[in-house]
This record gives sequence, C-alpha cells and structure tokens, in this order.
Amino acid sequence: MAKKNALGRGLSALIDGADSYSPREIGSSVNEIKISKISANPFQPRTKFDEEALNELAASIKEIGIIQPITLRKIEDGQYQIIAGERRFRASKLAGLTTIPAYIRTADDEGMLEMALIENIQREDLDAIEIALSYQRLIDECKLTQETLSDRVGKKRSTVTNYLRLLKLPAKIQKGIVESYISMGHARALVNIKDSEMQLMIFDEIIKNEFSVRRVEEIVRNYNEDTSSFNPVEKVKPPKYPTEYQDLYSHLSKYFQSKIDFRMDQNGKGKITIPFSSTKDLERILGILDKIDV
Repeated sequence: MAKKNALGRGLSALIDGADSYSPREIGSSVNEIKISKISANPFQPRTKFDEEALNELAASIKEIGIIQPITLRKIEDGQYQIIAGERRFRASKLAGLTTIPAYIRTADDEGMLEMALIENIQREDLDAIEIALSYQRLIDECKLTQETLSDRVGKKRSTVTNYLRLLKLPAKIQKGIVESYISMGHARALVNIKDSEMQLMIFDEIIKNEFSVRRVEEIVRNYNEDTSSFNPVEKVKPPKYPTEYQDLYSHLSKYFQSKIDFRMDQNGKGKITIPFSSTKDLERILGILDKIDV
C-alpha cells in the first residue's frame, strides 16, 4: 500500500533532487503562455493521439476552458517546451485558443524525460506496449533500477516486470496488443513460451478462434509440459463442436445436401457456414431457406 501513496508525495517522490529546487526553479503560480511560443516535447512517450478524443476535449475546452494547466520548461529566446500536457495543448489549438495556462519548471533533458514518462504512465488510456516502452526508457535513459522504478510509479515490482517482458514478444504480437486484438492476459501467457514461432502460431489462433485468456494459459501449460509431443493442430485448435452436437451436424449437412461448417466454443457461441460450389448451387440453397417457415 505504501507504494501507491508515492504519487501523492509530490515531485520529490518521482524525481531525485526535486526537494532541492528553489521557488525560482519550480513556480507554484499559473502563467498564461502564448501557444505560438510552445513546442512539443521531444521526449514525448505517447506514440499516438486519438483524433476523436482530441476533438471532444477541444469542444469541452471551448465551453469551460482548461481545468488543469499544462507543465512547461523555458528554453532559449522566450520559447517553451512541453513537459506534461501535450494532449491538452493539441486540443487547445484545435479549440482556437491563443494562450494556455501553464506551470513553468526548470529541468534538464533527463529530468524532462523522466517527468514526461511518469506523467504519461499514470494515464488510463495508454496501451500495454506504450507503458512497457516507457518503463524501459526510464530504466535505460534515466538509469533507474526496476525496484526504484516500481517506487516511482507506485506499482509492484512484479507488475513492472510483467510489462517489460512484453517487449520480448515478436513485433507482430506487440502490434496485436497495441491494436487490441489480444489482451494483456493473453500476452502474459504467450511470454511463457520461448519459441517465437510457436508464440506467433498461437497468436494467430487466438484471433481466429477468439480464445479466452484461460484457454491460452491451458495451451501454454500443455506445451511447456511436453514440447516434444506437443501437436499444435490438436492442442491449439479447438474442437469444432461438442460431441453431443454430432447428430445436429449430420442432420444439417443432410438437409442442405452440403458439408456445412459447424463451430461452437466452450461458452456456446458459434456459427454455421453453408458452402456452395456454384451460382446454381447457391440458388438451390436459397430455395431451401425460402421454404423454411420462420
């Protein structure tokens, strides 16, 4: 519980040496800064901004203004760079504002990177790979250990480790996480397989068959118990339907005079596909469907 409270202890809980900053270095007052004098954060960890969400925020800003000031650092010639709040900055430009409320802080490049990374990690809309990349950058570029990092972000060390392990997955799977084809739970299960080709094969089957996290954990467990006799065709691909539906499958195939594809998962969800070999065959099947009294 103590780690979670770290975020409430102010900047000193996040950045070494923050207690030594003078009032001149960290201003407590809000300044109105011209948007034309502000540039984006070169250390921005966020890789994408949702256009629809930005437009919604811009509409809100037009109505009620900026609720939370952004944070800037002053650079040469009266210009500023964003430390935190680029989304609010972009939305303010869309809303047509010419100035924006901001706190002004002094930070070197490393301190700016750390503040930007930690501020973004706390947002709820980052995907797991963005979080993992932010953690890795804090370790590599800000020289943090996993233990120190867990204190900085208020997470258990095991949680930080689980995110970092995602970066060991093949690029195709990482992209699948970003695009929400699979969940963090699916990915955590796949990490436990060392063979990247097997990881990719199971990933494809997850998407194709809409496997649950529990199903993937079962597949991974079976694979790790005996990799030598693991038959991916048998172990990964689910049965098309429970055996008790064999009679229904046979009846439908006979009724439509076609080898139908009948699939059902463990939750009772599924689909029935009726193939046809030609336009004439399609018309025959449509004729059968027309006769059905719905």
